[in-house]
Amino acid sequence: MATLLARLGRSAFRRRRAVLATWLLLLVLAGSAALAFRGTTDNQFTIPGTESQLALDVLHQRLPAATTAGADLVFAPPAGQTVTSPAVQAVITDVLARAAQIPGATVVPPDKTGLGAPDGSLAVAQVTLAKTIDQVTPADRATLEATADTARAGGVQVEFGGQVFQGGSTAISVLEVAGIAIAFVVLIVTFGSLAAAGMPLLTGLMGVGIGLAGLTGLSGVITLSSTAPVLALMLGLAVGIDYSLFIVSRHRAQLAQGMGLEESAARAVGTAGGAVVFAGLTVIIALSGFAVVGIPFLTVMGLGAAGTVLVTVVVALTLVPAMLGFAGERLRPKPGSRAARRETGGATVGSRWVAGVTRRPVAALLACVIGLGLMAIPALDLQLGLPSAGTAAPDSTQRKAYDLIAERVGPGVNGPLTLVVDTAGSGSSAATAGQALVQALTGTQDVAAATPPRPIPGDTLAVVSVVPASAPDSRETSDLVRRIRDLAPGIELATGSQISVTGPTALGIDVSGALSGALPVFVLVVVGLALLLLGLVFRSIVVPVKAALGFLLTVGASLGAVVAVFQWGWLAGPLGVSTTGPIISFLPVLMVGILFGLAMDYQVFLVSRMREDWVHGTPAREAVGTGFRAAARVVTAAALIMTSVFAGFVLADDTIIKPIGFALALGVLIDAFVVRMTLVPAVMALFGERAWWFPRWLDRAVPHVDIEGDALSSPDGAKDPVSA
Repeated sequence: MATLLARLGRSAFRRRRAVLATWLLLLVLAGSAALAFRGTTDNQFTIPGTESQLALDVLHQRLPAATTAGADLVFAPPAGQTVTSPAVQAVITDVLARAAQIPGATVVPPDKTGLGAPDGSLAVAQVTLAKTIDQVTPADRATLEATADTARAGGVQVEFGGQVFQGGSTAISVLEVAGIAIAFVVLIVTFGSLAAAGMPLLTGLMGVGIGLAGLTGLSGVITLSSTAPVLALMLGLAVGIDYSLFIVSRHRAQLAQGMGLEESAARAVGTAGGAVVFAGLTVIIALSGFAVVGIPFLTVMGLGAAGTVLVTVVVALTLVPAMLGFAGERLRPKPGSRAARRETGGATVGSRWVAGVTRRPVAALLACVIGLGLMAIPALDLQLGLPSAGTAAPDSTQRKAYDLIAERVGPGVNGPLTLVVDTAGSGSSAATAGQALVQALTGTQDVAAATPPRPIPGDTLAVVSVVPASAPDSRETSDLVRRIRDLAPGIELATGSQISVTGPTALGIDVSGALSGALPVFVLVVVGLALLLLGLVFRSIVVPVKAALGFLLTVGASLGAVVAVFQWGWLAGPLGVSTTGPIISFLPVLMVGILFGLAMDYQVFLVSRMREDWVHGTPAREAVGTGFRAAARVVTAAALIMTSVFAGFVLADDTIIKPIGFALALGVLIDAFVVRMTLVPAVMALFGERAWWFPRWLDRAVPHVDIEGDALSSPDGAKDPVSA
């Protein structure tokens, strides 16, 4: 592989104008496709095959009106008045009249909904649109909100909630890419050169631009979660800059030792490029592994991000050496300069750090394991859920509507459960079966109210609405859904019916349950993949086992911190967390997949340099120090860049993006500095030569992957055999 990559790097160096022109053309084409075929995105998270989704499908087929998107109009009168005051009544009537003029809208006034505060401090009307929730656009929401402009001006508080206002898209803002500026500062400090610092940034942005534009174009033909482009941007920026950084850093180190420009570019791609290929493939495989979970929206998110990472890998292997050709001698550190001394030798912070770790490896190992273990403790209290109006920004209309209803009517009104009673094929009456269900629910724990069954013509389908006594995202409501489902079989047997629980609240509970059940399987797949891939690359038993265990420590500690901040509320103020509650249900799966790929990046770049020195004759314990010193500065810079990019997304107000950015930023810091740069050298020093033990029969069976670049040198190590 090293020989092939070196030839690729040399060819790109020599044909740099054609390579640059090709990538610019691809960027233009991808951008044009994005503009021409761009579709809409949403935050509707569903899983086919769950009880709630199957029931929703039945309603969509046989009672379409029950699946149309609805909105709550919440009216709160000014102090000293009630919703029955003539002035307030006039405002409510005016707003509802305006809403009724919206094409396809059906309005149900407060006296018909039965929702309102007993003391007259709140009234709730409902508006149903003639479209399903996935068809609702931002313009539809804006049109609804505009109906209340005059009412608000008159002193009556009008807020909008319900299903229509729970599916907004996730947008990319300038704040979320603020980490790029920090990344540029890190690159300048790392290289001490504006030219060298700008190159990884420019090539990384090129890869992200093409990948993101392609994904945007695909949104016109596939259902794309609005989180998918943000995730692709987040990952693409981080790995795109890092992969270019590894190759440029290797090139400058070789230039500082006197190597020629073309020779150095070829060797940099052949050596560091091999690690980039392996690391990139690891990230791509981990992201593609989301398909193992069997959840469509998560699969699309993973494949979208994987596609962007693939583009960044190809950019690093082709555009970077081309740009090295354009930069020429400007990248060569000047003799005697600080950059030259740093590239060629001398004591560094990294060398002093690894010396201290390897001097007391047991103490370092125990400190890492105990510290990360303590951080992981909050993860035992992990509660999963999907975002709702209750987790929206406090100044949003849906959050205000949610809080008003919860405070003055009851928290369960914000998340009613829809019970579908189906008697098709049994000859039984759906209305009778529905009435039996309502009677069984009377007095059931956490049931605040259950409406009489509403049968459809033919009396084979009926709908019962149940209002929980607790909030939609509470454990009590989850327990109530399970309680109803446990109660259903007895009623089904007695009435010849089939009873299902659905609605947005039940859908969220089912999605969270499915993801919780899939997480252990996904972790086993990812850890098994780590063992196989690292065993193949490093031809060792200790290295992959140590890497996998370290990865589990990283995930546990990161997840524990997420629970402490976003569920318990620790440091919520300084981090701008306005609402605490259940953790977004797909975050653990995302963390496992993404952090696995990134952890293997650092593992490869750090340990491959140790192995490179060891296979070239350096004693194993000494190779830990020399290899660490050669790679530590680049790995440190890469980790700081990734952390900066991810941390930029913590500035977002979005309840989905903020915890994802926090989890990944903290996970990268933990994995790079605690696991890879402390635990790894401690374990390698403890095992010594045994760290590289590999059974002979396995050595013969496993193909050799040359990521150290041995094939690039002749026996005397003097010349590259692929220089022609």
